Amino acid sequence: MKIGIDLGGTKTEGIIINDTGKELARNRIKTEKNYDGTISGIISIVKKFENDFGDSKSIGVGMPGAVSSETALVKNANSIWLNGKPFKKDLEKELFRRVNLQNDANCFALAEAILGAAKDYRLVFGVVLGTGCGGGVVINKNIHRGPNHIGGEWGHHVLYPNGRDCYCGNKGCTESYISGTALEKEWETLTGEFKCVTDIIDEKAYLAHPEWKENFINNFGAALANVIDILDPDAVVLGGGLSKIEILYTEGKDSISKATFSKTVVTPLLKNKLGDSAGVFGAAMLGDYI
Repeated sequence: MKIGIDLGGTKTEGIIINDTGKELARNRIKTEKNYDGTISGIISIVKKFENDFGDSKSIGVGMPGAVSSETALVKNANSIWLNGKPFKKDLEKELFRRVNLQNDANCFALAEAILGAAKDYRLVFGVVLGTGCGGGVVINKNIHRGPNHIGGEWGHHVLYPNGRDCYCGNKGCTESYISGTALEKEWETLTGEFKCVTDIIDEKAYLAHPEWKENFINNFGAALANVIDILDPDAVVLGGGLSKIEILYTEGKDSISKATFSKTVVTPLLKNKLGDSAGVFGAAMLGDYI
């Protein structure tokens, strides 16, 4: 049996699966927005599962951010109370065993590459488009992190030099233009009213402000074209709340083709199959695929 934990900014979800990948149980709790509370929440989920099903073979945790290869401390987490903390070490101390810790977008990409929409492809680029803009690279069913543990972080490559400020400290990052948060801010600046990005699309509110949609599609295309030019993946799979926006698979795909070095792009742009469950399944599989 294997346990996976998906640590989000508002909720922490856990799953226990057997060796064939069948879900045995699931648990979801509120994420405490402090370091000690976050650890206590994860411990409580693990203990509940093991009290009910016995000791697990492995424990995996998907989290926002990454662990520094130099200091072993968390970096780049938008759950800022994790940054600078020995998260892996402290979890292992409390659980008395190894914990596999990975970026949550890597967990999403792994699950979709093994169980989901991209299971028939060798090199998969997984995209998480939601509040932020994350990504993960999976090659031959294994996560590629890179020596700096930032493999797949397309949300923080520069789309516009000297552009918008990003929380990471740089300017012009992709996340500052096509994340849900950025798109909602842009709409509010343009119209004077706040509106959820999915409502803007679903209600076709952008018809009154077509420049908003044009900017979104063009930036989405340019950002993914940069990834394809460098990585040339066999498949790109979209996840997160914005992955439900149908125009990404039509107008968005056309925009990618226009911006790549190869003007004919055969790389499929896939909608995820596992939905919100991808991250927690990926975390549970970390022991076997890293």
